[in-house]
Amino acid sequence: MLHTKIMVVDDSNVDIALIKSILTDYDLITAGDGVEAMELLQEYPDTEIMILDLNMPRMNGFEVLEAMRKHPVYKKVTVLILTNYDETENEIKGLDMGALDYIRKPINIQSLRKRIQVHTHLRRARQQLQRYNEILEKTVQERTRELVITRDVSIHAMVILLEKRSIESSHHAKRTQWIMKALCEHLSSQPIYQNVLTEEYIKELFDTAPLHDIGKVGIPDRILLKPGPLDERELAIMKKHTTYGVEALQLGNDENLSVSFIKTAIEIAGTHHEKYDGTGYPNQLKGEEIPLSGRLMAVIDVYDAIISQRVYKPPYEHTTALAYLLEERGKSFDPTIVDAFLQIEKMVEYISKTFKPY
Repeated sequence: MLHTKIMVVDDSNVDIALIKSILTDYDLITAGDGVEAMELLQEYPDTEIMILDLNMPRMNGFEVLEAMRKHPVYKKVTVLILTNYDETENEIKGLDMGALDYIRKPINIQSLRKRIQVHTHLRRARQQLQRYNEILEKTVQERTRELVITRDVSIHAMVILLEKRSIESSHHAKRTQWIMKALCEHLSSQPIYQNVLTEEYIKELFDTAPLHDIGKVGIPDRILLKPGPLDERELAIMKKHTTYGVEALQLGNDENLSVSFIKTAIEIAGTHHEKYDGTGYPNQLKGEEIPLSGRLMAVIDVYDAIISQRVYKPPYEHTTALAYLLEERGKSFDPTIVDAFLQIEKMVEYISKTFKPY
């Protein structure tokens, strides 16, 4: 006996007997109407194929199809409807409701067996493909997880190196990350940003924020660690950290630009010193010519620089930083982003105190 479980649903004992005589080598169960069929589906959830008569008492075939397609398990059953030669409209309706094929009465022995064989093979092929896809998806998920871990470890290592060289204050990366997340989530509630700042994009901004100053590894210590103001020549060298960061993230391969994570990281590294009025660097971009990621990072980075101790200055108060952002609203910074930042300033202060410098 073949292992394919087939349910025959028909109120005609003659038709049931005929089908049973044709499909003797299959695992058959029978029901006299739709109500009994639905009860048997609960008892035999491994039913693969159903041969379903449309004209039955209590619960007809259309009602059975309607009930099955609402159930996550039953809708996977392959349904072949039984119709008469003059029931073309019923055939079409049944197919529209989820049946995959039809068998006309009087039943032809060879036709019935061939259709059962075809649909059995199709089910096996679909099941095999599904298993393959599940294995492939699991493999991809595992590989993706490994890549994400590798990426995050690399980012963490680079940020630690920056902090150990005293290029950035301790926990600078943590503060800017969490402020970025809070600011983006607040902005995402506004109509202008709700379709842009998706959950996926916010996570991407959170993950790439620590890379905004990665180009500083290419700046000599005598400039990075200078305790006083930079002269004109030194300042020109310092400004190159934006382009150094972009070059490092591109890895000499333009194909990397197609990867969303790298594209966002490059935007942040390359544009977080652009100013809203066009007076920033390296490309003097203006207004919304500056990517949103860069406009966000500009506000966050300057705020954190003001409240943090650096080799060339002491830390200032939270209120002092806010006053500077307000003063530069529409000049250095996007007005909308500054407004949003001020609206969540209590959250920003909490984050800053949570990850305070050590």
